[in-house]
Amino acid sequence: MERRSMLTPTTAKALKDEGYTINVEKRHAGTGGNTRIFGDDEFEAVGVNMVSTGSWTSAPKDHVIVGLKELPEEDFPLVHEHITFAHCFKEQDGWQNVLSRFPRGGGKLYDLEFLTDDKGRRVAAFGYHAGYAGAALALLVWAHQILRPKEAFPTIKPYDNQDSLIKDVKAEVFAAHQHAKRWPQTLVIGALGRCGGGAVQMAVDAGVPEASILRWDMAETKKGGPFPEIAESDIFINCIYLTTKIAPFVTTESLAENPNRRLSVVCDVSCDPNSPNNPVPIYDRCTTFTEPLVKVDGGKLDVIAIDHLPSLLPREASEAFSGALLPSLRELHRRDEHEVWKRAEDLYHEKVKTLPK
Repeated sequence: MERRSMLTPTTAKALKDEGYTINVEKRHAGTGGNTRIFGDDEFEAVGVNMVSTGSWTSAPKDHVIVGLKELPEEDFPLVHEHITFAHCFKEQDGWQNVLSRFPRGGGKLYDLEFLTDDKGRRVAAFGYHAGYAGAALALLVWAHQILRPKEAFPTIKPYDNQDSLIKDVKAEVFAAHQHAKRWPQTLVIGALGRCGGGAVQMAVDAGVPEASILRWDMAETKKGGPFPEIAESDIFINCIYLTTKIAPFVTTESLAENPNRRLSVVCDVSCDPNSPNNPVPIYDRCTTFTEPLVKVDGGKLDVIAIDHLPSLLPREASEAFSGALLPSLRELHRRDEHEVWKRAEDLYHEKVKTLPK
C-alpha cells in the first residue's frame, strides 16, 4: 500500500521548466489498487512524457532512474544510475544481493537516505510525516485497546488529507480518555528531530495534554537503557536515527521486571528489526497497513513497525519530501561536481568495497 511518489507533478514541472526531460511511468494497479497518489492526468497536465509501467529496465543507459522504495527482488544486473531508498547500506537482511546488482551491471546507487549537506544532515527526509503518522496510529491503537478490547485492530487505509486524520484520532483518544478516566502517557525518544517533532505534534493535535507527552532526546538517553520510564508509559514511540549499536531502550526482560509497567503500545518509527543496531529488540518483523500490529510479550503489547508510515498521508508527505529534494535534483546535470551527489557516490563506492569477493 505504498502510495508516495518521489517526484510530484509540482517538482516534475519545475525540472522540466529547467530543461530536464522527465519520463513518468504510468500508474499501475498493485495489491492496494492504483498505488501512486498522483494520477497520470496530474502529470500529463504539466507536460511531462508518460511511458509504460516497468519500462525503466529498457531505458537508455544514460537515463537516471528515479524511484522511491526498493526494487523488486530480482537478480539481473543494474546498468543505470538509480536514485532511490535501497535499504542496503546498513547491512539489512539481503543487503549484499541488492547492492551487488549495481557494480555487476556498471550502474550506480545514490541512496536517498544518504543524500546529505556539508553538515551531514539529510537534504530531504520523510521523517516528520513518519513520526506524525506513527504517533497517530499508536494513539488509535491505544484507544482501540480501551474501547474495543475484544476486536482486532482494523486494516489501515491512507487518508486524503491531514485534517481528516486529526479528526479521527482526536475523537478516538477523547472517547478512550472518557472511558479510562486518564490520558495516554506518551514517551517519544528522538523528540528533537524531524521524526520526533512530527510525533509530538500529532499527540498535541490529538488533544493529549502537554503533561502526558514526554519528550526525550540524547540528554535523556545518554546514560543508556533499558529505561524503566518506557515500561511505565502507555505508549512508546521510537524516532531515533541510529547507525551504531547502543544499549537497548527496552527489552522483554525490562518489561517483565517492572512492577509499574503500563506499556501497551510501541510504535518503532525507525523500524529496523533486522538491523544489528536495533534499540527496540522486542519484535522481529515489520508490520504493514494490512496487518499493522505484531503482538509480543504474551499478547500484552502491540507493536507497530511499518516502514512506509508517511503513506498514511501520501500526498502531503510526497510534496514535502520532493520539495525539499528539488534543489539537489536541479543539480543532477553536474552531479560529478556537486557536493551532495559526490558524497552520495563516494558512499556508494565505499559500501561496494564491503561486498564479499
